[in-house]
Amino acid sequence: MTEAEKRLHRCAFTGHRPEKLTKPEYEIKAALEKEIRRAIGDGFTVFITGMARGVDLWAAQIVLHIRDKEGENLKLICAVPYMGFNARWSQEDRDMYHAVLSAADLIRYIASGYSRDVFQRRNEWMVDRAARLIAAYNGTPGGTRNTIDYAKRKGVPCAFLK
Repeated sequence: MTEAEKRLHRCAFTGHRPEKLTKPEYEIKAALEKEIRRAIGDGFTVFITGMARGVDLWAAQIVLHIRDKEGENLKLICAVPYMGFNARWSQEDRDMYHAVLSAADLIRYIASGYSRDVFQRRNEWMVDRAARLIAAYNGTPGGTRNTIDYAKRKGVPCAFLK
């Protein structure tokens, strides 16, 4: 299967950190699950997460739950900006991060260390390999909006959480 053919079955996520979200966590997770199930119904079998706190990790957990508990043939790719980028997180967030990494089908480190553009490079890497982007977006400037704008420029459709 060519890279272009593989891309047709891949879906990526973008969204804010918990402190920037305007809806409660349980609403975001329910909307994420709905969009993930819609993507599965549309033939997507590989999901790419950027591994950030909030939307990225919640989406990854949902994909893993559907894969492991419901027997769906799904794969999870973790696009990690650089090793150790989670070092300053709370213990609870680091535990969630490591649990997702340990259950992933593929881990891709985008850079060897921090740089100013590493998160944008990670986001572009995900979009460049996906045929759909699922977004939790509150309208504010930042990485999520940049990722959505990049997806639009690349012709990757975006499904916004409702």
